Amino acid sequence: MTQPITLYELNSLVRNTLDSSLDETYWLQAELSEARLASNGHFYVEFVQKNKQGTGLLARAKGAIWSSTYQLLAPAFERTTGQSLRAGLAVSVMVSVSFHELYGYTLVVNDIDPDYTLGDMARRRREILLRLEEEGILNDNKELIMPPSLNRIAVISSATAAGFGDFCHQLWHNEHHLRFHLKLFPAIMQGARVEESILQALENILSENKLWDAVVIIRGGGATSDLSDFDTYLLAAACAQFPLPILTGIGHERDETVLDHVAHTSLKTPTAVAAFLIAHQHQALNQVLLCQQQITALTQHILATQQEHMEQLKRSITFGAAQTIREGAFILQQNSLRLQGASLDRCRKEQQRQSLIQIKLHQALSNRIAAEKNKLQMLSLRCEAMNPERILQQGYSLTRINGRIVKNAHELKPGDEIITQLAEGQVHSVVK
Repeated sequence: MTQPITLYELNSLVRNTLDSSLDETYWLQAELSEARLASNGHFYVEFVQKNKQGTGLLARAKGAIWSSTYQLLAPAFERTTGQSLRAGLAVSVMVSVSFHELYGYTLVVNDIDPDYTLGDMARRRREILLRLEEEGILNDNKELIMPPSLNRIAVISSATAAGFGDFCHQLWHNEHHLRFHLKLFPAIMQGARVEESILQALENILSENKLWDAVVIIRGGGATSDLSDFDTYLLAAACAQFPLPILTGIGHERDETVLDHVAHTSLKTPTAVAAFLIAHQHQALNQVLLCQQQITALTQHILATQQEHMEQLKRSITFGAAQTIREGAFILQQNSLRLQGASLDRCRKEQQRQSLIQIKLHQALSNRIAAEKNKLQMLSLRCEAMNPERILQQGYSLTRINGRIVKNAHELKPGDEIITQLAEGQVHSVVK
């Protein structure tokens, strides 16, 4: 058994071995998955190498550009490429291998080749964005009209993500006491199943899209290299054509994915998304309050105007009514006089007509009575002339048999007893 050594001694051995066996510098081609400028002026990066499919990492190493070197390399690189050093770039850098007993393995960048442009991550993003643009759907989601009120939010996130918790806490405890209705559609936000998981969540939201005002996709935290999981065509196309506005907060301050490009509104972090929703909702509330104030002021103005108008109408009606009453009284008086005169005239005419009718009726009645008297006299004379007694006085007689007047001799037969009435007395006979 060999004599044990300390960690420091082992790290020193590794350092001496590397220093003696490696060249002083190497030109390295790799992709930057992280890039940040520290407060001390040093620029820290992470180099990665992916497999051919671009779905997994084969190698990863920390790197650094010391402050003095960064101040020379960064401006030149930006002038040549038109962009600053950032995550997603494939770079060709001259590095020296450094191993420190305390800080470990680091690749120290001494130079950068600006002609080695964007790496696989950035190129893939450009290709996806170009394809979406050619298909005419790149800006579809951005062109959707954001609803005035955004309080019904469908959230796509991991249920256990700290970013999701921060997002919910910020919304539910906002200083304006605004209310939000949230529903989590859980998804895997890191690893190979990100695309499949988010697409399924979008499909679930689509089945009930009338219930929601917008979709929020949040991640927060995690390594920058993991953001490549969001750079897929299918995911970008689904979000670009989604019928609800999509808000993203899936990276850090310095990261941007294809999903951010196609989303309606791209924000850096979940808390930034929450702040945006609160600000939007507060603005909507202010608009409502402003409308309320305007409606109140307008209503008061209309009421005041109508009140004045009513007063004018009241005065006008009062004056008009009095004038109408006076005119009506005069007209009524005139009509009363006319009616009185007409009534008297009508009464006189009716009296005259009644007198004439009475005279005519009296005359007609007198004439009728006279005519009837004459008629009665004639009838009386006729009746007198036809009186049987008078006829008998003239020598005529009346024969009866059994009280029945005999008009024909053939009515009698021998042996019948008949009575003959004379002017004076009766004769009883027997027919032989």
